[in-house]
Amino acid sequence: MAIDIAELERLIREGIPDAQVSIEDLRGDGDHYAATVVSPAFRGKSRVQQHQMVYQALKGKMGGELHALALQTSAPD
Repeated sequence: MAIDIAELERLIREGIPDAQVSIEDLRGDGDHYAATVVSPAFRGKSRVQQHQMVYQALKGKMGGELHALALQTSAPD
């Protein structure tokens, strides 16, 4: 079962409320996405920690409903 862009964005925004989120469906199959997430909550955190925050926001859907997510994260300038 695939996840749609709106649900993916909702989950990330719920988990990281101040995030700016941009998502692209890479194959049109609802299973392979690219996401850019920018949040002040990432300030001072390593890239790995930032990605862990996003995965935590996805509430276990990664690897199940969501097969692939190319992630770019950063704190705002």
